[in-house]
Parts: sequence; structure tokens; C-alpha cells
Amino acid sequence: MLKDLFKEKHLINYSKGETLCKQGAIANQLLLIENGYAKIYIEHKSKNIILRILSAGDFIGLHNLFHEEIYSFSVAAIAACSVRSISFAELHNHLTQNADLNNEVIGDINAYTSGYFNRFISLTQKQLHGRLADAIIHLAEEVYQSHDFELHLSRKDIADFTGMSTESAIRIIKEFHNDKIIELYGKRLKIVSMKLLRKLSDFG
Repeated sequence: MLKDLFKEKHLINYSKGETLCKQGAIANQLLLIENGYAKIYIEHKSKNIILRILSAGDFIGLHNLFHEEIYSFSVAAIAACSVRSISFAELHNHLTQNADLNNEVIGDINAYTSGYFNRFISLTQKQLHGRLADAIIHLAEEVYQSHDFELHLSRKDIADFTGMSTESAIRIIKEFHNDKIIELYGKRLKIVSMKLLRKLSDFG
């Protein structure tokens, strides 16, 4: 229902590396990724923290809909992507007239919030191997819907996504490859043993 509101909206194309929205900028619209991939991250003086990898069907700015006037995060394309948007003002008009739409939006916000809580637990409670396992499982199941995919993240992105140094990320990726948990050749990643990945994730 919510996505139907975007059908007639103008499609904006972004190239890899371009910014879709900027931390600290005024938040006045909800964005929907039509296709492609992007990263949502918090900018920090010393190191960025990637909160989520976005793909087709994901929204940007839901948390700003009811209370925050500025974006508390940035979003950048990690591959070519296309985005449609609707102003908060127009969306609020629809919400006041449609209780089912209200329920859908609240459900979406709850789902995103739950995802961020899980990310927080991974980053603060798990060891490095558990964090990387979580990241790969997230990419396979939530982003690419495949156990064999082209990885659009750089090694630094992986480090920012797992809360570790780039050197540590490279080292543990190599360990996973050598232990036949994954295969990684260039940008192509294949999960060899989801069972071992889940074990690493569960035990941190």
C-alpha cells in the first residue's frame, strides 16, 4: 500500500558513490529504492558506522516521518541505483485518511527498529568472527537473497559494517575462505557452509 504511493513519482538515478541524503540535512521526504544498492551509515570523525545495506524495496527516512527534522545518517550508493520520493507533507495527508496505511507504516518502522537493535547487539556483544558472520548472513538473506552474489562493498565498507579495522576484516575474510566457510574471488562471494556461519554468529 505504501509503495503504491510512489508509482507515479519521478525516478532519480544515482551512480556508485553518490550521496542520496546527507547526515544533518533537512529531512522532508521519504525515499524508496526502486533498484540497486546503497549503504546507510553514521558519519563520525574517526570512523563511519554502516547500519544497514539497502536494496530494492527499502525505504529511507521512515524514522524521520513523525519527529526528527534532520537526517541522523547519510546514505550513499554502493552500486548504481534508482530512487523515488514522496514529501512528508503529502504522506501525512494520506496517513490522516487511511488507518490501514498508518498501521503499515508503523509496522515498517518497527521492523527497521528491530533490525537496528540486532545490529547494535552484533557490534557491541560479539567478537570479530561473529560480527563478520552476521554481516555475511545479512547480505545473503536480506540484501541479495542468494548464497552466491556479487559483493558491492569494499573491504573498508565491510570493516565499517562490522565495527572492526580494515586490516582485521581482510584477515578474517581470508580465514573464512581458507576454512571453506565462504569462497571469495574478486567481488564474487559464495557461502560454502551456512551452518558454520550460523554457528559463528550464535556463539559470537
